[in-house]
Amino acid sequence: MKKWGDHWSVWACAGFLGIASACHANEGTKSPSPKPSLTVTVTSPQTSSWVQKINANGNLAAWQEAIIGAEANGLQITEVRVNVGDRVQRGDVLAVLQADTLRAELAQAEASLAEATANAQEAKAQSERARSLQQQGYFSNAQLSQTLSADASAQARVQSARAMVQLQTVRLAQTTVRAPDAGVISARQATVGSVVGAGTELFRLIRQGRIEWRAEVTAAEMGRIQVGAPVHIKAASGQVLQGKVRMLAPSVDAQTRNALVYVDLPAQTGSARSGMYAQGEIVLGQSQALSLPQGAVVVRDGFSYVYTVGADQKVSQIKVQTGRQIGDRVEVTSGLKADARVVASGGAFLNQGDTVRVVDAMPAAAPAPAEKPASK
Repeated sequence: MKKWGDHWSVWACAGFLGIASACHANEGTKSPSPKPSLTVTVTSPQTSSWVQKINANGNLAAWQEAIIGAEANGLQITEVRVNVGDRVQRGDVLAVLQADTLRAELAQAEASLAEATANAQEAKAQSERARSLQQQGYFSNAQLSQTLSADASAQARVQSARAMVQLQTVRLAQTTVRAPDAGVISARQATVGSVVGAGTELFRLIRQGRIEWRAEVTAAEMGRIQVGAPVHIKAASGQVLQGKVRMLAPSVDAQTRNALVYVDLPAQTGSARSGMYAQGEIVLGQSQALSLPQGAVVVRDGFSYVYTVGADQKVSQIKVQTGRQIGDRVEVTSGLKADARVVASGGAFLNQGDTVRVVDAMPAAAPAPAEKPASK
Protein backbone atom coordinates (compact mmCIF):
# COMPACT_ATOMS: atom_id res chain seq x y z
CA MET A 1 0.00 0.00 0.00
CA LYS A 2 2.81 2.40 0.70
CA LYS A 3 4.30 1.65 -2.70
CA TRP A 4 0.95 2.42 -4.49
CA GLY A 5 0.67 5.62 -2.56
CA ASP A 6 4.11 6.65 -3.64
CA HIS A 7 3.23 6.09 -7.30
CA TRP A 8 -0.02 8.07 -6.97
CA SER A 9 1.90 10.94 -5.44
CA VAL A 10 4.33 10.97 -8.35
CA TRP A 11 1.49 10.93 -10.95
CA ALA A 12 -0.40 13.67 -9.15
CA CYS A 13 2.66 15.87 -8.97
CA ALA A 14 3.34 15.27 -12.67
CA GLY A 15 -0.28 16.16 -13.48
CA PHE A 16 -0.19 19.32 -11.47
CA LEU A 17 3.11 20.28 -13.00
CA GLY A 18 1.66 19.77 -16.52
CA ILE A 19 -1.33 21.94 -15.76
CA ALA A 20 0.89 24.60 -14.27
CA SER A 21 3.15 24.49 -17.31
CA ALA A 22 0.15 24.84 -19.58
CA CYS A 23 -1.10 27.81 -17.56
CA HIS A 24 2.28 29.44 -17.71
CA ALA A 25 2.41 28.82 -21.46
CA ASN A 26 -1.05 30.41 -21.96
CA GLU A 27 -0.05 33.44 -19.95
CA GLY A 28 2.99 34.02 -22.16
CA THR A 29 0.96 33.81 -25.47
CA LYS A 30 -0.48 37.13 -26.82
CA SER A 31 -3.48 37.53 -29.25
CA PRO A 32 -2.35 38.41 -32.80
CA SER A 33 -2.84 42.09 -33.90
CA PRO A 34 -5.67 42.72 -36.47
CA LYS A 35 -4.57 42.61 -40.07
CA PRO A 36 -4.85 45.95 -41.97
CA SER A 37 -7.79 45.88 -44.39
CA LEU A 38 -6.27 48.43 -46.79
CA THR A 39 -3.08 50.32 -47.47
CA VAL A 40 -3.84 54.05 -47.81
CA THR A 41 -2.23 57.44 -48.07
CA VAL A 42 -3.48 60.32 -45.98
CA THR A 43 -3.89 64.01 -46.71
CA SER A 44 -4.82 67.11 -44.76
CA PRO A 45 -7.42 69.73 -45.70
CA GLN A 46 -6.00 72.80 -47.42
CA THR A 47 -7.18 76.35 -46.78
CA SER A 48 -6.98 78.64 -49.82
CA SER A 49 -8.77 81.59 -51.41
CA TRP A 50 -11.48 80.49 -53.83
CA VAL A 51 -13.68 82.49 -56.15
CA GLN A 52 -17.31 82.64 -55.07
CA LYS A 53 -19.66 82.25 -57.99
CA ILE A 54 -23.20 81.26 -58.88
CA ASN A 55 -23.88 78.98 -61.83
CA ALA A 56 -26.97 79.94 -63.81
CA ASN A 57 -28.75 79.21 -67.07
CA GLY A 58 -30.75 81.50 -69.30
CA ASN A 59 -31.41 82.82 -72.78
CA LEU A 60 -29.75 85.52 -74.85
CA ALA A 61 -32.23 88.22 -75.85
CA ALA A 62 -32.28 91.61 -77.50
CA TRP A 63 -31.52 94.45 -75.10
CA GLN A 64 -34.40 96.42 -76.64
CA GLU A 65 -36.31 95.49 -79.78
CA ALA A 66 -38.05 98.30 -81.67
CA ILE A 67 -41.13 97.52 -83.78
CA ILE A 68 -41.21 99.67 -86.92
CA GLY A 69 -44.66 99.96 -88.48
CA ALA A 70 -46.50 101.89 -91.19
CA GLU A 71 -48.02 105.22 -90.16
CA ALA A 72 -49.80 105.95 -93.44
CA ASN A 73 -53.00 104.03 -94.18
CA GLY A 74 -53.91 102.15 -97.35
CA LEU A 75 -50.67 102.75 -99.26
CA GLN A 76 -48.71 100.27 -101.35
CA ILE A 77 -45.06 99.40 -100.63
CA THR A 78 -43.00 100.29 -103.68
CA GLU A 79 -39.48 99.62 -102.37
CA VAL A 80 -37.79 97.66 -99.54
CA ARG A 81 -34.16 98.58 -98.97
CA VAL A 82 -33.07 96.33 -96.07
CA ASN A 83 -33.17 92.68 -95.13
CA VAL A 84 -32.82 90.64 -91.95
CA GLY A 85 -29.35 90.97 -90.45
CA ASP A 86 -28.55 94.33 -92.03
CA ARG A 87 -27.01 96.98 -89.80
CA VAL A 88 -28.62 100.40 -90.13
CA GLN A 89 -28.05 103.87 -88.73
CA ARG A 90 -30.59 106.22 -87.24
CA GLY A 91 -32.62 107.84 -90.05
CA ASP A 92 -31.74 105.31 -92.77
CA VAL A 93 -34.56 104.59 -95.24
CA LEU A 94 -35.92 101.08 -94.76
CA ALA A 95 -38.92 101.12 -97.13
CA VAL A 96 -40.81 103.50 -99.43
CA LEU A 97 -44.60 103.68 -99.87
CA GLN A 98 -46.52 104.98 -102.87
CA ALA A 99 -46.83 108.76 -102.48
CA ASP A 100 -48.59 110.02 -105.66
CA THR A 101 -51.95 110.57 -103.97
CA LEU A 102 -50.41 112.34 -101.00
CA ARG A 103 -48.39 114.62 -103.26
CA ALA A 104 -51.59 115.66 -105.03
CA GLU A 105 -53.34 116.26 -101.72
CA LEU A 106 -50.40 118.37 -100.57
CA ALA A 107 -50.55 120.44 -103.73
CA GLN A 108 -54.27 121.00 -103.19
CA ALA A 109 -53.67 122.07 -99.61
CA GLU A 110 -51.00 124.52 -100.73
CA ALA A 111 -53.42 126.02 -103.30
CA SER A 112 -56.06 126.42 -100.61
CA LEU A 113 -53.51 128.18 -98.45
CA ALA A 114 -52.64 130.57 -101.26
CA GLU A 115 -56.32 131.36 -101.83
CA ALA A 116 -56.96 131.89 -98.15
CA THR A 117 -53.91 134.16 -97.90
CA ALA A 118 -55.16 136.34 -100.81
CA ASN A 119 -58.63 136.62 -99.28
CA ALA A 120 -57.09 137.52 -95.93
CA GLN A 121 -55.06 140.30 -97.49
CA GLU A 122 -58.19 141.72 -99.17
CA ALA A 123 -60.15 141.53 -95.92
CA LYS A 124 -57.38 143.29 -94.07
CA ALA A 125 -57.26 146.12 -96.62
CA GLN A 126 -61.04 146.58 -96.34
CA SER A 127 -60.86 146.72 -92.56
CA GLU A 128 -58.22 149.44 -92.74
CA ARG A 129 -60.36 151.50 -95.15
CA ALA A 130 -63.37 151.02 -92.91
CA ARG A 131 -61.48 152.42 -89.92
CA SER A 132 -60.49 155.49 -91.94
CA LEU A 133 -64.04 156.10 -93.19
CA GLN A 134 -65.50 155.53 -89.72
CA GLN A 135 -63.23 158.24 -88.34
CA GLN A 136 -64.49 160.61 -91.06
CA GLY A 137 -68.08 159.74 -90.16
CA TYR A 138 -68.94 157.80 -93.33
CA PHE A 139 -69.10 154.38 -91.61
CA SER A 140 -71.21 153.45 -88.65
CA ASN A 141 -69.93 151.38 -85.80
CA ALA A 142 -71.97 148.41 -86.96
CA GLN A 143 -70.47 148.49 -90.42
CA LEU A 144 -66.94 148.74 -88.96
CA SER A 145 -67.63 145.77 -86.71
CA GLN A 146 -68.77 143.64 -89.67
CA THR A 147 -65.61 144.55 -91.63
CA LEU A 148 -63.33 143.69 -88.75
CA SER A 149 -65.14 140.38 -88.24
CA ALA A 150 -64.67 139.48 -91.90
CA ASP A 151 -60.96 140.26 -91.57
CA ALA A 152 -60.60 137.99 -88.52
CA SER A 153 -62.44 135.14 -90.32
CA ALA A 154 -60.11 135.47 -93.29
CA GLN A 155 -57.05 135.23 -91.04
CA ALA A 156 -58.48 132.11 -89.36
CA ARG A 157 -59.02 130.47 -92.75
CA VAL A 158 -55.36 131.13 -93.52
CA GLN A 159 -54.29 129.37 -90.33
CA SER A 160 -56.57 126.42 -91.14
CA ALA A 161 -55.16 126.14 -94.65
CA ARG A 162 -51.61 126.32 -93.30
CA ALA A 163 -52.38 123.52 -90.82
CA MET A 164 -53.73 121.41 -93.67
CA VAL A 165 -50.51 121.92 -95.58
CA GLN A 166 -48.51 120.80 -92.55
CA LEU A 167 -50.72 117.72 -92.16
CA GLN A 168 -50.27 116.71 -95.78
CA THR A 169 -46.52 117.29 -95.49
CA VAL A 170 -46.36 114.95 -92.52
CA ARG A 171 -48.42 112.31 -94.33
CA LEU A 172 -46.13 112.56 -97.32
CA ALA A 173 -43.06 112.12 -95.07
CA GLN A 174 -44.67 108.98 -93.63
CA THR A 175 -44.38 107.29 -97.01
CA THR A 176 -40.65 106.95 -96.25
CA VAL A 177 -40.11 104.43 -93.41
CA ARG A 178 -36.92 105.29 -91.52
CA ALA A 179 -34.92 103.60 -88.76
CA PRO A 180 -35.67 105.17 -85.36
CA ASP A 181 -32.23 104.14 -84.02
CA ALA A 182 -29.02 102.40 -85.05
CA GLY A 183 -29.08 98.63 -84.82
CA VAL A 184 -29.64 95.32 -86.59
CA ILE A 185 -32.78 94.30 -88.47
CA SER A 186 -34.04 91.17 -86.72
CA ALA A 187 -37.31 90.62 -88.63
CA ARG A 188 -38.94 91.82 -91.84
CA GLN A 189 -42.58 91.54 -92.88
CA ALA A 190 -42.53 94.24 -95.57
CA THR A 191 -42.87 92.99 -99.15
CA VAL A 192 -43.00 95.03 -102.35
CA GLY A 193 -46.53 95.40 -103.70
CA SER A 194 -48.42 94.81 -100.48
CA VAL A 195 -50.90 97.43 -99.27
CA VAL A 196 -50.43 98.22 -95.60
CA GLY A 197 -52.63 99.89 -93.05
CA ALA A 198 -51.70 102.25 -90.27
CA GLY A 199 -49.92 100.33 -87.50
CA THR A 200 -48.94 97.35 -89.64
CA GLU A 201 -45.58 95.92 -88.48
CA LEU A 202 -42.94 96.10 -91.20
CA PHE A 203 -39.61 95.53 -89.40
CA ARG A 204 -38.08 94.70 -86.03
CA LEU A 205 -34.85 96.33 -84.97
CA ILE A 206 -32.42 95.28 -82.22
CA ARG A 207 -31.49 98.68 -80.90
CA GLN A 208 -27.76 99.43 -81.13
CA GLY A 209 -27.21 95.76 -81.95
CA ARG A 210 -27.00 94.97 -78.23
CA ILE A 211 -28.05 91.66 -76.75
CA GLU A 212 -28.19 90.65 -73.10
CA TRP A 213 -28.20 87.45 -71.06
CA ARG A 214 -31.26 86.85 -68.90
CA ALA A 215 -30.11 84.41 -66.24
CA GLU A 216 -32.51 82.57 -63.94
CA VAL A 217 -31.46 82.36 -60.28
CA THR A 218 -33.25 81.35 -57.10
CA ALA A 219 -34.60 83.88 -54.65
CA ALA A 220 -31.88 82.92 -52.14
CA GLU A 221 -29.11 83.47 -54.69
CA MET A 222 -30.57 86.78 -55.80
CA GLY A 223 -29.71 88.41 -52.48
CA ARG A 224 -25.99 87.66 -52.99
CA ILE A 225 -25.71 89.26 -56.44
CA GLN A 226 -24.62 92.88 -56.81
CA VAL A 227 -25.13 95.19 -59.78
CA GLY A 228 -21.87 95.42 -61.73
CA ALA A 229 -20.67 91.90 -60.82
CA PRO A 230 -18.58 90.29 -63.62
CA VAL A 231 -20.15 87.38 -65.48
CA HIS A 232 -18.57 84.65 -67.64
CA ILE A 233 -20.96 83.25 -70.26
CA LYS A 234 -20.76 80.42 -72.77
CA ALA A 235 -23.40 80.44 -75.51
CA ALA A 236 -24.75 77.34 -77.24
CA SER A 237 -22.66 78.26 -80.28
CA GLY A 238 -19.48 77.93 -78.19
CA GLN A 239 -18.84 81.67 -78.04
CA VAL A 240 -17.40 82.79 -74.67
CA LEU A 241 -18.50 86.25 -73.54
CA GLN A 242 -17.68 88.52 -70.64
CA GLY A 243 -20.46 90.70 -69.24
CA LYS A 244 -21.64 92.64 -66.21
CA VAL A 245 -24.84 92.53 -64.20
CA ARG A 246 -26.97 95.52 -65.24
CA MET A 247 -30.00 95.00 -63.05
CA LEU A 248 -31.97 92.49 -61.01
CA ALA A 249 -35.62 91.79 -61.74
CA PRO A 250 -37.96 93.65 -59.36
CA SER A 251 -40.10 90.53 -58.83
CA VAL A 252 -39.86 86.74 -58.57
CA ASP A 253 -41.87 84.40 -60.78
CA ALA A 254 -44.75 83.00 -58.73
CA GLN A 255 -44.65 79.63 -60.52
CA THR A 256 -40.94 78.81 -60.61
CA ARG A 257 -39.83 80.99 -57.65
CA ASN A 258 -36.91 82.11 -59.81
CA ALA A 259 -35.85 85.65 -60.67
CA LEU A 260 -34.13 87.12 -63.72
CA VAL A 261 -30.71 88.76 -63.70
CA TYR A 262 -30.08 91.04 -66.69
CA VAL A 263 -26.46 90.92 -67.87
CA ASP A 264 -25.04 93.41 -70.39
CA LEU A 265 -22.87 91.91 -73.13
CA PRO A 266 -20.32 93.59 -75.42
CA ALA A 267 -21.47 95.04 -78.75
CA GLN A 268 -19.55 92.40 -80.73
CA THR A 269 -20.87 88.98 -79.70
CA GLY A 270 -19.41 86.86 -82.50
CA SER A 271 -21.53 83.79 -83.18
CA ALA A 272 -23.84 84.38 -80.21
CA ARG A 273 -27.35 85.33 -81.30
CA SER A 274 -30.55 86.48 -79.65
CA GLY A 275 -32.68 83.51 -78.62
CA MET A 276 -29.74 81.18 -77.91
CA TYR A 277 -29.46 79.20 -74.69
CA ALA A 278 -26.38 80.02 -72.59
CA GLN A 279 -24.73 78.94 -69.36
CA GLY A 280 -22.79 81.30 -67.16
CA GLU A 281 -21.09 82.05 -63.87
CA ILE A 282 -21.82 85.17 -61.85
CA VAL A 283 -18.73 86.07 -59.83
CA LEU A 284 -19.44 87.19 -56.26
CA GLY A 285 -15.88 87.66 -54.95
CA GLN A 286 -13.18 85.75 -53.05
CA SER A 287 -13.52 83.66 -49.88
CA GLN A 288 -11.45 81.22 -47.81
CA ALA A 289 -12.25 77.55 -48.47
CA LEU A 290 -11.25 74.28 -46.76
CA SER A 291 -10.79 71.70 -49.50
CA LEU A 292 -9.90 68.05 -50.06
CA PRO A 293 -9.08 65.98 -53.13
CA GLN A 294 -12.21 64.77 -54.82
CA GLY A 295 -11.24 61.12 -54.20
CA ALA A 296 -11.23 61.69 -50.44
CA VAL A 297 -14.98 62.34 -50.35
CA VAL A 298 -17.24 59.29 -50.46
CA VAL A 299 -20.94 59.64 -51.30
CA ARG A 300 -23.24 57.09 -49.69
CA ASP A 301 -27.04 57.18 -49.55
CA GLY A 302 -27.03 60.77 -50.77
CA PHE A 303 -24.62 62.02 -48.07
CA SER A 304 -20.93 62.88 -48.20
CA TYR A 305 -18.40 61.21 -45.89
CA VAL A 306 -14.65 61.23 -45.29
CA TYR A 307 -12.51 58.75 -43.37
CA THR A 308 -9.99 60.03 -40.84
CA VAL A 309 -7.11 57.96 -39.48
CA GLY A 310 -6.42 57.94 -35.71
CA ALA A 311 -3.23 57.20 -33.80
CA ASP A 312 -4.23 53.52 -33.58
CA GLN A 313 -4.40 53.31 -37.41
CA LYS A 314 -8.16 52.85 -37.27
CA VAL A 315 -10.48 54.92 -39.45
CA SER A 316 -13.51 56.91 -38.40
CA GLN A 317 -16.34 57.75 -40.78
CA ILE A 318 -17.29 61.45 -40.58
CA LYS A 319 -20.26 63.06 -42.31
CA VAL A 320 -19.40 66.37 -43.98
CA GLN A 321 -21.09 69.09 -46.01
CA THR A 322 -19.54 69.91 -49.38
CA GLY A 323 -19.72 73.08 -51.45
CA ARG A 324 -17.86 74.35 -54.48
CA GLN A 325 -15.66 72.24 -56.72
CA ILE A 326 -12.65 73.57 -58.59
CA GLY A 327 -10.67 71.12 -60.66
CA ASP A 328 -10.10 67.94 -58.64
CA ARG A 329 -10.68 69.56 -55.24
CA VAL A 330 -13.94 69.81 -53.29
CA GLU A 331 -14.78 72.40 -50.66
CA VAL A 332 -15.78 71.07 -47.23
CA THR A 333 -18.04 73.57 -45.52
CA SER A 334 -18.66 71.77 -42.23
CA GLY A 335 -17.97 68.59 -40.26
CA LEU A 336 -14.18 68.42 -40.61
CA LYS A 337 -11.29 69.84 -38.57
CA ALA A 338 -8.46 71.60 -40.34
CA ASP A 339 -5.80 69.30 -38.83
CA ALA A 340 -7.54 65.99 -39.57
CA ARG A 341 -5.68 63.11 -41.27
CA VAL A 342 -7.99 62.07 -44.09
CA VAL A 343 -7.76 58.99 -46.29
CA ALA A 344 -6.87 60.42 -49.70
CA SER A 345 -8.44 57.66 -51.81
CA GLY A 346 -10.05 54.27 -51.47
CA GLY A 347 -12.55 55.34 -48.83
CA ALA A 348 -15.31 53.52 -50.69
CA PHE A 349 -13.76 50.21 -49.54
CA LEU A 350 -13.59 51.18 -45.85
CA ASN A 351 -16.03 50.99 -42.96
CA GLN A 352 -16.13 52.49 -39.50
CA GLY A 353 -13.35 51.08 -37.30
CA ASP A 354 -11.33 49.37 -40.04
CA THR A 355 -7.58 49.16 -39.50
CA VAL A 356 -5.41 50.53 -42.28
CA ARG A 357 -1.74 50.74 -43.06
CA VAL A 358 -0.60 54.28 -43.83
CA VAL A 359 2.13 54.79 -46.40
CA ASP A 360 3.67 57.92 -47.82
CA ALA A 361 2.36 59.26 -51.09
CA MET A 362 4.22 58.12 -54.17
CA PRO A 363 6.79 60.73 -55.19
CA ALA A 364 6.74 62.11 -58.68
CA ALA A 365 8.82 60.01 -61.07
CA ALA A 366 12.26 61.47 -61.71
CA PRO A 367 13.21 62.05 -65.31
CA ALA A 368 15.29 59.28 -66.83
CA PRO A 369 19.00 60.13 -67.20
CA ALA A 370 20.19 60.97 -70.66
CA GLU A 371 21.64 58.03 -72.49
CA LYS A 372 25.42 58.20 -72.86
CA PRO A 373 26.92 57.56 -76.29
CA ALA A 374 28.54 54.19 -76.69
CA SER A 375 32.31 54.17 -76.31
CA LYS A 376 34.30 53.32 -79.38
